[in-house]
Amino acid sequence: MAVYNRGKLLIYSGMEFLGESAALTTALCWAFTSLFFSEAGKLIGSFNVNKIRLVFAVTIYLIVLSISKGHILPDTLTTEHVIWLGISGVIGLVIGDGAGFKAMVMIGPRLTMLLHSTAPVMATILAWIFLGETLNIKDIIGISATVAGISWVVSERKYRNHPNKLRDGHPDAGSLLKGVLLGLTAAFGQASGLVLAKHAMLDLTTTVEPMEASFVRMFVSMIVIWTISFFRGKTAETLRSFKDKKAILYSLSGALTGPFLGVWMSLVAVKYIAAGIAATLNATTPIWLLPLTRITHKEKISVRILFGTIIAVGGVALLLLQ
Repeated sequence: MAVYNRGKLLIYSGMEFLGESAALTTALCWAFTSLFFSEAGKLIGSFNVNKIRLVFAVTIYLIVLSISKGHILPDTLTTEHVIWLGISGVIGLVIGDGAGFKAMVMIGPRLTMLLHSTAPVMATILAWIFLGETLNIKDIIGISATVAGISWVVSERKYRNHPNKLRDGHPDAGSLLKGVLLGLTAAFGQASGLVLAKHAMLDLTTTVEPMEASFVRMFVSMIVIWTISFFRGKTAETLRSFKDKKAILYSLSGALTGPFLGVWMSLVAVKYIAAGIAATLNATTPIWLLPLTRITHKEKISVRILFGTIIAVGGVALLLLQ
């Protein structure tokens, strides 16, 4: 296994790209998730989608942990772990993802993913302040190239200013500006959640494995969001949403690819590489969306999209070079 010091690889032994591979897998998972949850949100609203997907995700984690590990919570888990992972979950999964899902429905997954590409910058600054992580010139150039390429791809003219057409009275109807602000909130929530989760897994007295940490984050987030729903009088509305089989299928599919596989892989990534690099590779989701939307929406790939993709992938490759 590779040995890391503050996210930097020291020894190669066959698994040196574990963190980077996990981060790229996270990006692919969230590409699928953005499509699934965007469609579900159009049908039942983003707040309902967020609550339902957390229930599905927690259930999946319970089953997988019981089968694979024979337990749900590890002996090394402390109250301090629960507090930090819980805070991480609320910021990242309740506030951040809640804003992100609303933005996906309001302005579409492509523009939302463009805004998510600001997460690496936020994560790098937060990790520098709170975790003492450092990035060399090569890392900074790689991050810059990746973000620039992603931004160039997703901000092409035909992608800009295309809020989704929602029916009158839809809970996620709103302006482009509101959608952009929600997208930036989602990016900050993602970055903050990753940094806090890494602190909980590595910087406390005992360590917690990524899957178990993911379950704690999900469970706390589920309790918080359903409590909020209860006091807002929205619980009955969410329960009625289960009658929409198509929306539930989209939500379940999104829960498998995002809150389960995506969040788990993101925590594997931040355990083995610097939070800023993990967030940067996570931000390649718009690149993965290109072939996916080509298949699902028959979209043409322009020269600008092609070269933007090359720049972004070049930045990722630079980050992978040790």
